[in-house]
Formats: sequence, structure tokens, C-alpha cells
Amino acid sequence: MSSNQHTNKPEMPRRRFLFWSWSAAMIALAGQAGGALLKYFSPLIEPGSFGGKVKAGRVEEFAPGTITHVQKGRFYISRLEDGSVLAMWHRCTHLGCTVPWRKDEDRFHCPCHGGIYNKKGEVLAGPPPRPLDLFPVEIVDGEIIVDTGQVINRDQFDPSQATSA
Repeated sequence: MSSNQHTNKPEMPRRRFLFWSWSAAMIALAGQAGGALLKYFSPLIEPGSFGGKVKAGRVEEFAPGTITHVQKGRFYISRLEDGSVLAMWHRCTHLGCTVPWRKDEDRFHCPCHGGIYNKKGEVLAGPPPRPLDLFPVEIVDGEIIVDTGQVINRDQFDPSQATSA
């Protein structure tokens, strides 16, 4: 047997090699693109920011009968006269405008279409169809924690919606 003769090992033709190489490259590219697309569509929620659990502050920082805006959580803490706590989304239930608290009027006043809400988020006037939405509140070791990932729609105020402090 001469050294120029081929062994019995079958060789892969160049076309088949290129086909499998390109196929593997396309599968890898599709996998990377799919992973990037999934990451793009998944929400980016930083700990302690809107969409997750936000520490609003210690209970004693909120005097009964006051309203405090928690900007990073996009909600108001309404400390009711009895000491219980509501966390109300600062978004109008009419068209989604940000509703500021007007301390001088002792009410929320939506600048877009004149919706007016009281300290419990109940509609007093204007076009809003229902009270301000709530977020669940829990009090852990004297700290008010608000879960902005869960919106609570309501038709009216009920004392059971407020968390005892």
C-alpha cells in the first residue's frame, strides 16, 4: 500500500461541511437573538422602585390625617385619622394623569379633567369612574412596605382596605 492511497476513512464533502457549519451558526444566532428578545420584553424592576416592594418609611413619620407623596413608588401614603394607612396610586382613574395632593384644598385635584378625590381616594367630583387605585400595604417592624406590583381596583372606600398601623 503506497502512502498516496487514501485510508478507508470516509471524507466529508466540502458542501456538507459548509451546510452543517452554516446551520450551527444560524442556530446559535437565533438562540442569541431569542435570548435578547426575551430580556428586552421582561420588565426591569430595580429593588425598592415602582413595580416592586417600596419602603415608604417608618409609621411614626406619617402623622394621622396627613397625605405624603412617595415619588419613587408613585403613590401617596394617606394616614387616616384612626391611624390606619392607605397607599394610593397617584394615577387618575379617568385617563391616567398624575393627580397632585392640594394641601390648601385638602383634596386631590386632577389637572387634566377636574377630577377631585378626598383623603381616602373617593371621587368627590368630575369624570373619574371610581376611587384612586390602591397598593397592598404591610407593616414590618414599624416600616411601611408597599407592593407596587399589585394594583387594587375598587368601586368605593371600605375601612377594610386600610392597614392598621
